[in-house]
Order: sequence, then C-alpha cells, then structure tokens
Amino acid sequence: MQYKCKLTVIDKKVYPELQAQYCADPNSGACPCYNVGDEYIFERYGKKDDFWHIGTGTLIKAGRDAEGIAGSTELPHCSEAWDAVSRYIYTALQGGSIMRGWMNDERVMIACCSDGTRPVIFKIQRLDYKVLYIDGIGCEKCEQKISDALKALPEVSDVVFRHEDNFTEVYLDKDVADEVLKNTVEGCGAYAVTKID
Repeated sequence: MQYKCKLTVIDKKVYPELQAQYCADPNSGACPCYNVGDEYIFERYGKKDDFWHIGTGTLIKAGRDAEGIAGSTELPHCSEAWDAVSRYIYTALQGGSIMRGWMNDERVMIACCSDGTRPVIFKIQRLDYKVLYIDGIGCEKCEQKISDALKALPEVSDVVFRHEDNFTEVYLDKDVADEVLKNTVEGCGAYAVTKID
C-alpha cells in the first residue's frame, strides 16, 4: 500500500478588531497565501518527495489565480501553515492514523494555521492507493476497460494511469488483496500485472 496526502483550504477567517488592535498594518485583511478551494497533493513514491520541499509544486487546483499562492511551483507553504499541518501530512504519507478517535474518519484532520488574526482552515486527508505495473495497455480503450473493471470493486474509489511513470494508481477506500486487483486487470484481456506496490 502507498499513501498520498491531500490538503484542501476549506475556509479563511479574518478578525479585523484584532488586526486593528494588534497588527502593524491594522488593515491587513485575509491571508494572501491561500484561497478557499485550493487543493494540494503530497507524494512520496518513486522520485517524488514533496514533504521535504515544504510542498513546493503541490498545488493541483487553485481557488483563484495561482500566482503567488503557497505551494505553487515557485513557493513553498507559508511557515505558519506548515507548522500547523506538516505533522499530519507526514503521518498520512507514512500511512498512519491522522487523528483516531477525534475525527469520524481517522484518515482526516481539520486544522488551522496559527495566525490569530487571519487563520486559514485546512482539511488534511490520507489517500490510500496501490501502484500497479501493467503490461499490454495500448490505447485509451484498454485503460477504460481496466478502469471500469477496477472501479466495479467496492473498495476502489479511483484509477489513475500515470503515463509518464509507466504505472497505474488504484485508490482505495479499504484495502483489497493484491491478487484480487491482479485477477481483475488480467480478466479484462491480454494484460499482465507484473508488480504491485
């Protein structure tokens, strides 16, 4: 089993009365580093290790124009936010329980940065997946046939073909035996699963 971590900005708050009383710029406003709807994916498979780059380049969807947003290709995450979320991201990337007993799903945590006048609220989610190396895929029809068969398994939530890496990611809501995945793919035709990570 492999693990990724999805980080989503779900809300932003501003406390103008606190900014007026305590900030050097009393009209600081909302955090400029993040926007509601920003999504990030952290990976640690193959040559990818986004955690050690403080999330630079992890932005996959911007709530608005991505220029100047933390986690874009030019910028790491804000230090205040990183301090608040990095331990949960690291736990997720290791396959651990992010917050057992507190959240209704131990793979999820809601946290916010420590800026007391304009906090950003994040959803941190562990994504469980297996990597399949499949020989014999020659076209989009092959991919669709395999994807449909895998998604018919109740444990499978998504299938992503990573052409540049020459493997397929199978996202799981629950663990499923490697043999079941192998048989499902190979039952689609002349395909061979050569390795599962």
